[in-house]
Amino acid sequence: MKSYISHLCYHLPETLLTNDELKKSFPEWNVTEMYQSTGVLSRHIANPDETPSDLAFKAAEKLILENNINRNNIDFILFCTQSNDYITPTTACILQHKLNIPTTAGAIDINQGCTGFLYGLSVADGLIKAGTASNILLLTAETSSRYINKKDKSSRFLFGDGSTASLISNMPGKLGLEIGKFVLGTDGKGFQNIIIKYGGARHALSEASSDEIKDEYGNIRTSSNFYMNGNAVFLFSINMAPKLVRQTLEKSNLNITDIDYFVLHQANKIILETIRKKLCIPEEKLIIDLETTGNTVSSSVPIVLANISNKKQIKKGDKILIAAFGVGYSWGATILIVE
Repeated sequence: MKSYISHLCYHLPETLLTNDELKKSFPEWNVTEMYQSTGVLSRHIANPDETPSDLAFKAAEKLILENNINRNNIDFILFCTQSNDYITPTTACILQHKLNIPTTAGAIDINQGCTGFLYGLSVADGLIKAGTASNILLLTAETSSRYINKKDKSSRFLFGDGSTASLISNMPGKLGLEIGKFVLGTDGKGFQNIIIKYGGARHALSEASSDEIKDEYGNIRTSSNFYMNGNAVFLFSINMAPKLVRQTLEKSNLNITDIDYFVLHQANKIILETIRKKLCIPEEKLIIDLETTGNTVSSSVPIVLANISNKKQIKKGDKILIAAFGVGYSWGATILIVE
């Protein structure tokens, strides 16, 4: 049995934060240089009372209404996020009720960041090929801005908020993106390099966790804010991603020249360009598309897929290698074939 990404769309919050607006808070930073390294000119920011599930709900409703999808045919919900509405219950269960999806549908959360879409896609693929489900609603959403300190310029320039909704089905549907074999991996020794250290069961919030700390680059954050070790993550990304791409090609008995498009996690422009050069991928085949969204974590790969589909860049028979890498550390990839 085959599985497909049959429909796909995304939702971005209304508030747009531009680099020029950020410069008012950080006048010492060269906005042009920031753009050249990150590839980001603006990003969408969720409202203070807007949760990832709110964004996911809007993406799902858009998917269902625009594609005339019968809610009664959805038999599983997968929700990828690192910031659930509650410690318990599962947010996917709440979304099942809000979206009026039948109570016969399964619903689980996947606590995963940059690789969330790939991991969710692999779970959906397995459920369909096992005969457990036929139409799976795969949702990704993150509001990274909520956890970034307002004085942390490096992260504020890079990350944006957003959500996506995909229907993973045993029928091709509108998009007809057949899902191939997966390569997945994990290396937990890098867990501290992308982390929100305080606020979970390991380290409860305290007075000390709200103390602000300035790093060597002038970024200010607390132990309960988002932290990323930029140098470590850069080295991990440019070393792991080429290996991941090669392993994925080998597993499918393909060469780099057989791939029409490479859609990688939109970490930042300099990481993507470095990976492209290491793999000798032609410029026109590697999609860099984060100028108006920033790094949207698990939503970045499906947003790019939706954009190249909407622009009709892809055609029947095209092969698209999608890959993600980041928080955890974790990584994953597969090849989609346009039917």
